Amino acid sequence: ESLSLGVPVVCLPQWADQLPDAKFLEEIWEVGVRPKEDENGVVKREEFVLSLKVVMEGERSEVIRKNANEWKKLARDAVSEGGSSDKNIDDFVDQLMNNDKNGHLISGKK
Repeated sequence: ESLSLGVPVVCLPQWADQLPDAKFLEEIWEVGVRPKEDENGVVKREEFVLSLKVVMEGERSEVIRKNANEWKKLARDAVSEGGSSDKNIDDFVDQLMNNDKNGHLISGKK
């Protein structure tokens, strides 16, 4: 949701897919930061506030906000008419409508 809205992220992953998501958000897409945990695996209030300041103030926040806005535009383009998601959904529905229950193409259809 954050990417599609162009919102910078403070990542606090807890389990499952959140861990790689946080890595991508911070290190690959550069749209967020991940606060450092203490030796007990706890993110202290001060560290969280510092992370908020990183995404809200200073040079790094400018890069993060710029990247977040670029992802917002990409997401909007993808779901707009003729965008990649729009086309993929149309293709998926066509496939459902033109195949029998076993996934075989129905005669005379696309």
